[in-house]
Amino acid sequence: MRLFGWKSGSAAMRPALAQTMTGWVADGRWPRGYDEQVREAVLANPVAQRAVRLVGESVASLTWIATGGPEAATGLIRPVAEAIASHLLLHGNAFLSIGCGGQGDPIRLHALRPERVTVETDGQGWPASYRYQVGQAVQRLDATDALGKPGVIHLRTFHPTDDQYGLGCLSAAAGAVAIHNAATRWNKALLDNAARPSGAIVFDPGDRGAVLSREQFDRLKAEMEASFAGSGNAGRPMLLEGGVRWQSLSLTPADMDFVSLKANAAREIALAFGVPPLMLGQAGDNTYANYAEANRAFWRLTVLPMGTRIAEGIASVLRAWWPELAIEIDMDRIIELHGDREPLWRMAMGADFLSDDEKREMLGFARRAP
Repeated sequence: MRLFGWKSGSAAMRPALAQTMTGWVADGRWPRGYDEQVREAVLANPVAQRAVRLVGESVASLTWIATGGPEAATGLIRPVAEAIASHLLLHGNAFLSIGCGGQGDPIRLHALRPERVTVETDGQGWPASYRYQVGQAVQRLDATDALGKPGVIHLRTFHPTDDQYGLGCLSAAAGAVAIHNAATRWNKALLDNAARPSGAIVFDPGDRGAVLSREQFDRLKAEMEASFAGSGNAGRPMLLEGGVRWQSLSLTPADMDFVSLKANAAREIALAFGVPPLMLGQAGDNTYANYAEANRAFWRLTVLPMGTRIAEGIASVLRAWWPELAIEIDMDRIIELHGDREPLWRMAMGADFLSDDEKREMLGFARRAP
């Protein structure tokens, strides 16, 4: 915000999401960089991938209505709606480059990958240009052209500590994604070993101080790896002699059962992305009535707010060409919410004291042309 003539926030250029660490390590941490988080979540985790696709495809299926401007304005949103919703969900920012035709009006929107875009501010902290970098190639997109028309649309979610960038859901879900993926890898390792625990070979000769020579140790190790290691040799009996005995290492049932751990992690992932766990195949009250309620809540609490944010954000920028433009969601085209709209229709039809035009406005339609 603006205080005493200056805007809070540094004028220096900084990346949208600092990549302070990459790669998952075994000391309880998880990736902090956006690229690594996307690989771990969207590319490697089925729960997170399905949640992102569900939100993006649902937003893309919305029908928008344009008033106060050309109906073609809604056609600018449809091709990039899924990309915009996915970028907002994961990164918290969506950048769109405006492509204009020969007459100077917008004819297309190009979705830019948000991790490649850096907001460059002026001396007062306001966006002056957008730096788009792909490898070594760098392109600067002006916030406004010589005529004062915007060149880039920047949609972002609320961030409590940043003036220029939004806050995505991916960082909040990174811990649950790491737990879910680690549990999957652990179960895979158990299957590779046929769910049989490993053990230790104990050399216990009768003479004190006797040890295996280097040649004996290497030979024993090679024979164990060749004949008894891996799932193909699971359960194969061993013949040991000469003071050598096998000491098995046991696994408790808790070590071999990660179902509850994975379920809790999956619920946290669903919570971070705003998708009811029931819609992602998680065990619970899986009945038709519960699924219908979960689907309705998903549209009300996640899809509609996301679609409204996109429509209002794009319309506010396109008003530089069409000052009266407004883009809204056609609520009557959403089948999942027909049950919520039915009481409103019944109320409007039963209100005899209202005129037809007033009933149309009550239902979200424009008045009839005179």
